[in-house]
Amino acid sequence: MKEVDAVIAQRLRSDVALINQISAYIIHAGGKRMRPKLVLMFANALDADSPASRELAAVVEFIHTATLLHDDVVDESALRRGKQTANAMFGNAASVLVGDFLYSRAFQMMVSVNRMRVLEVLADATNVIAEGEVLQLMNMHDPDVAVDSYLRVIRYKTAKLFEASARLGAVLADAPPALEEACAGYGRSLGTAFQLIDDALDYEGTSDSLGKNVGDDLREGKPTLPLLIAMERGTKEDRALIRHAIEHGEVERLQDIVAIVRRTGALEATREAARAEVAQARQHLSALPLSKWKESLLEFAAQSVERSS
Repeated sequence: MKEVDAVIAQRLRSDVALINQISAYIIHAGGKRMRPKLVLMFANALDADSPASRELAAVVEFIHTATLLHDDVVDESALRRGKQTANAMFGNAASVLVGDFLYSRAFQMMVSVNRMRVLEVLADATNVIAEGEVLQLMNMHDPDVAVDSYLRVIRYKTAKLFEASARLGAVLADAPPALEEACAGYGRSLGTAFQLIDDALDYEGTSDSLGKNVGDDLREGKPTLPLLIAMERGTKEDRALIRHAIEHGEVERLQDIVAIVRRTGALEATREAARAEVAQARQHLSALPLSKWKESLLEFAAQSVERSS
């Protein structure tokens, strides 16, 4: 990862000062670097460690960072990873344009690897992520969203880049299609679990631990799984309160809604859904040969659901 960070620093450089300033601010603001780690772990698990794996690890981090820049503008977010968002600090226009820079720099980097399959995987992923963003926008302030529609947004918007990151390790190893699909399946399930836990934490964490404002999802009118389950299990009055909050993006009665989410068991049900995804991820790893990297991937999956931030 130190080598990946060096690639990131080198590839971020631009002749435009504001691009350097905002890119550095975002990239060095923290974060778990889960997606680049997946590229490296799968490449190593399949004996395909190389400079290309570091380059592609940096590529997926750039794509992820670009989505965050655009997300925060769309969601009008003010806090991420415990710091001001780039749009709060530098303005919406600069954030959108630097996000575009990161996307285009990522494509320059993936071309340099000179593997058509790499281009196919990442071009498909960025397109699906954009579709997921639009799907989420369509679901905003709609309390009648079906669980399947909610999960589709997660698969597109979050899990797709996890899937692509895991798949890239297999691509670098020239793995057969079945093994490539197993790696991708692990990433997809892990990414889904990761987002489910994020959605639960929005109703059980604290601003300090989350690095963002508690209740942001509700403020943005996002009907996430904890709310959908709480409406299904709650009383008529519970449903009415949650529906109104989603429709209007109101957080004035956030504590009442948190109490309903806890009382109905919606948080534990969301965590159980995440654990089921992790179980699927672990099954996909049966296709990999035994190694310390496979053990790390098993542990990685377990840690993704038993976290508080």
